[in-house]
Formats: sequence, C-alpha cells, structure tokens
Amino acid sequence: MNTGENEQGLRKILDMTRLISIVVLALHFYYYCYRAFEVWGLSVQLTDRLMGNIRRTGLFNDFHRSKLIALGFLCISLMGAKGKKDEKLSYKTAFAYIFTGLYIYFTSYLSLSLSGDMTSIASVYIGLTSIGYIFTLTGGTLLSRIIKVQFNNKDIFNKENETFPQEERLLENEYSINLLAKYHLRGKVRRSWINIINPFRSLLVLGSPGSGKSYFVIRHVITQHLAKGFSMFVYDFKFDDLTIIAYNHYLKNKHRFAVQPAFYVINFDDLSHSHRCNPLDKENMLDITDAAESARTILMGLNREWIKRQGDFFVESPINFLTAIIWYLRKYQDGEFCTLPHVIELMQVEYDKLFSILRTEKEIEVLINPFVNAYMHDVMEQLEGQIASGKVAMARLSSPQLYYVLSGNDFSLDINDPNAPKILCVGNNPQKIQIYGAVLSLYVNRLVKLVNKKGKLKSSLIFDEFPTIYLNNIDSLIATARSNKVATCLGVQDFSQLKKDYGKDQADVIMNIPGNIISGQVTGETAKQLSERFGKIMQDRASLSINRTDTSISKSKQLDSAIPASKIAGLSSGEFVGMVADDPDCKIDLKAFHAELLNDHQSLKSEQDAYKPLPIIRQVDTGMVHRNYMQIKRDVEEFVASEIERMIDDPELKMLVVKK
Repeated sequence: MNTGENEQGLRKILDMTRLISIVVLALHFYYYCYRAFEVWGLSVQLTDRLMGNIRRTGLFNDFHRSKLIALGFLCISLMGAKGKKDEKLSYKTAFAYIFTGLYIYFTSYLSLSLSGDMTSIASVYIGLTSIGYIFTLTGGTLLSRIIKVQFNNKDIFNKENETFPQEERLLENEYSINLLAKYHLRGKVRRSWINIINPFRSLLVLGSPGSGKSYFVIRHVITQHLAKGFSMFVYDFKFDDLTIIAYNHYLKNKHRFAVQPAFYVINFDDLSHSHRCNPLDKENMLDITDAAESARTILMGLNREWIKRQGDFFVESPINFLTAIIWYLRKYQDGEFCTLPHVIELMQVEYDKLFSILRTEKEIEVLINPFVNAYMHDVMEQLEGQIASGKVAMARLSSPQLYYVLSGNDFSLDINDPNAPKILCVGNNPQKIQIYGAVLSLYVNRLVKLVNKKGKLKSSLIFDEFPTIYLNNIDSLIATARSNKVATCLGVQDFSQLKKDYGKDQADVIMNIPGNIISGQVTGETAKQLSERFGKIMQDRASLSINRTDTSISKSKQLDSAIPASKIAGLSSGEFVGMVADDPDCKIDLKAFHAELLNDHQSLKSEQDAYKPLPIIRQVDTGMVHRNYMQIKRDVEEFVASEIERMIDDPELKMLVVKK
C-alpha cells in the first residue's frame, strides 16, 4: 500500500487531489452554466440525475462554495509539489501570479451579469475562471521551486562567522599594560580590553610601516610603565618620536618613584641634546668575557652578514683581535683609556708597535699569538684576512661626534639601580643605520647585562624597530629577565626582516619566545605563523545542491582558523590581532583578540601640542668636538710611544718587542 512515506504513492495522492479540484470546478461550470451546456449538446439525463444528487449535498447552496472547495483541493495538491529549483526565482514573482490568478478567479462571476447571448456569456465566465485557476496553479508551482533557505550573501568574506568572544574585563596590576579596544561579535560592536598583565614574559609588536605600532601600542607601554614607577630604556629608531613622549611623561610621573629618577639621552646628531656615556666603562668591565661580548656585539653590528657565519675562522679572528685590544686598555693604567674611541685608534697602530705592547698583557697572550706568529712568519695575506676586516669596519666609527659621546662618562648604564634609577633614551637615524646601529648595539648589550640582575628595580626595555640593532642572546634575556622584573617590548615589521638581519634560527627564536604578541597588518609567512598561533574556532558551514527534482541543503559546524592569514594581511591601521599571556593567580580564558584599538585622538593631539622640548644638556660647539677627537688620537700615540720606550729600557720586556 502506498503512503505519504513513499514518494511514488505521495505523487499519486497529489495528482488525485488536483484531479478532484478540477472535477469540482467542472461541476461548478456545468451547474451554473447549464443552459449553455444544453445548447452545446453536452447535457444528458444521467448527468442531470447525478447533478441533482450532488446538489442535495449543499455543494451549490452558495455560488462561491464550490469554487472555494476547488481552490482548497488545488492548494492541498500544491503543498507537496516538487520541481526543479531555481536560485533566480523570488517570492515576488510567485505571489504576483497567485494574487492575479485569485483576483481573476473570484471576479469572473461579474461576467455573468453581462447582457448578451447565453453561450457567449458562459464561455467568457468559464474562460476567465480557468485563466485565474491556471495563474494560481502556476504561482503555487513557482513557490515550490523557490529555495527557502537563503544564504547571507552580504557577508562574502565570512567576517561575521569568524568573530569570537574576547576579554571584556579590565585586569590591572602594578605591572600591567591595558589597551582599550572594540571588536565585532555576531553583528554587534562590543568594548574589550587587551590586558598584558605579565609584561615580563616579553611583548612582541608586529606590523608593516603605518600599521600603528608606535601610535597605538608602544607609546602606551611607555606612558603606563612610567606611571607605574618603571625605570626605562627606549631605543628610538626615528629620534625623537618616542623620546619626547618618554621625557614629558617622566616629568609627569617622577614623583611616583621612591627615589626620583634621572633622565638621559644619547643622540649622535645633536650633541647639545645628548649626554655622554662610555659603554666600555672600567667599572662594569669586570673580566675578559665582558670584553669578548662587547667585541662580538660591535663587529656583528657593523657586519650583519657575520651573524649567520658565527664560528668561521675569518669571523672569529677579528673578534678575538678586538677582544684583546679592549682588555688590554682595561688593564692598562686601571682602564684610564678604556673607551671605544681609544680602541679604534689603537687598532690602527702599525703592527710592530701594536703587537709589542699587547704581548705585555699575559691575559690576552693566547688571543694575539696567532696574529703575532702570522706576522713574524711573513704570512701577511692570512694576517690581513684575519685583522683587516675588523680594522676596516671599526674605522667607519672614526667620527668626531661619535668619539665625543663615547668618551664621556655622565652616567652608568645600570638604569634599574634602586639608589639611582634612570630613564634612558637612545636615538638612531634611519639615514645612518649601519654606523649608529652598531654603537647603539654595544650600549644595549652592556645595559642588558647590568640590568638583568637580582635585587634591582622593575624596568622596561623598549625597542622600536628592533632588527636595526644587534642584541646577542635575546632569547636568554627574555627567558631569564622575567624573574628579575625586566619587561621587554620588541617592535618588528615582519618575520622576513628579522630573518634578514639575524638569520633564520635566531629569528625563529625571537618570534616564538615572547608570551604576549600584538600584530597589525603583516603578510606572507608572518601572517601564516600568527594564524596558526591563534588556533581555530567552531564555525557554521552550509552547502547547497540543486538537481532536476529537488534541492539538498546541508548545514554543519567545523573548526576553522579564528583569524585567517588573509585577514591579518588586510588589517587596517589601528586594527590588531594577538594573544596575551596570563598568570597563575589571574587566569585569562579569552587570550586571543582581533580588535580595533581605541585612542582618544583629540586628547593625544592636545597633549602632544603641550609637550615640553627636550632639554639642552650643554652647549657644544665644533671646536670642543674636534679638540676631543684630536686628544684621543694623541692619547694613543703617547701611551704607545711610552710603552715601547718602557719595554726597550726593561731587559725582561725588551725580548717581547716585535722587530721585523
């Protein structure tokens, strides 16, 4: 037996229902147009007796009753109708047919009141009613072909489906950085907070030029940490963009420190606004490993390609040679001439005199022996290969301005000393990156070693455009400085930039170690790495399949990227994605975010207009700088001559004098 659960049986039932509708409508025509049917010769006695029986059922008690019953059976037959689906069909077309058909169907009775021949009137009535019936049938059929499930064609980039809940609580502590933001969630805009509650796990700020790294993120790190009493180091790549912010907020918040900090600036372009500092200060050059680390930093900063070739003979040789020079000056007269300018000038001394005086210092004997032997055995090609690359690179630093800043001693680099906290800003110049970057790398390297100790104040190290300087063992700093309350903020444009300047292995470490990451627009490999880091969320999926007789629509949920790489590559300025780290005592379940950071632009502009300019440290003229430059050269000439003379006069040392 066929039932509604059987497709063939259902189709037969619907066909029969539609046939009943047509039969009822035909009976209506026969009953109310009987005179015309008689004229046409379509009435017979049997039909008349049958109609008499049907009339007694009440079907024709009212003119419209039979028409309504016929229409009712038609509607029932249409409810299960199937047909080839069409995405282009709309309800507007279907209802236009239906309403037109119903109007003609029910108003056709007016034609019966017309005057004229009975057969003509009957023909008009039957024709109009049939047309109305066909229009209604056509509209109903079209309705069954319309796809009832509509997809959201407005969200062509799947933006709404890729939104997810984000942290809306403000979580503050004595170290935190809190950034106000807004984000989208299922069509609604909501306020959120990016809470970097543990900045000691390091903060990596990524973004292409113009994405808003400094304006939306780094400036708030500076202002909020100064307000919370952090000692601070700021590497200002485009001096004085960040320095002016740090200085004015230092003035605003210096009363918050237990011991009022001092503000220092290192700037090689405008010496009147720069302090002087010796990164090779004898007080902090405690053993030869400090000299070796300083030598490596300065040479790697000058020759960035060497970073990828560490361990090579012709890379390690100049590093050993420079280490020997630095340590010799540290030991000579208790470090009176232990400055980078004196190191540069001493390197340029002719080999006979240089090797002679270096041999007097036993601690560096193993470092200089290969060079002395090569010189004594006339292997000059090897010797020049070992030393010349270092000498040529260091000679690029021979500048009166650099000598002036590097030979003074206005302050020490231990910025988080509890008894003498400091705010230190060092400025680079994008047009002189290679020269200034190498010297600033030395400052940073020495500072990090002094800062990363126990029992110091909490401190914040902020590096804008970090790849433009060389900081050896940055991974060790991030890993060990956490317990010493040292917060590190690294500003980087792109992973490829890091890879170019630091090599792939070191770049991978820098990208993966920071616990907090905030990224503006980045592309390529960087965007892919970040997308994988942010993980996946449950998203709705729908698929549509249309065949000749039916439409199949399936819905599902599946895990997909919360923030795809393509979305990271298309972020607007001020729009950031990222992930924060939490603490055991302050758990954050919603660590990932994709939000637009909110800056009060008008307030920041007013604040910036009211900034005080950087103070003049001292009046410096060209004559002072040149005299200092010449004095350093004379110092080296005099003590080399003095040492050679002393060696010749001393029988024990005379044998160390190199003669060729």
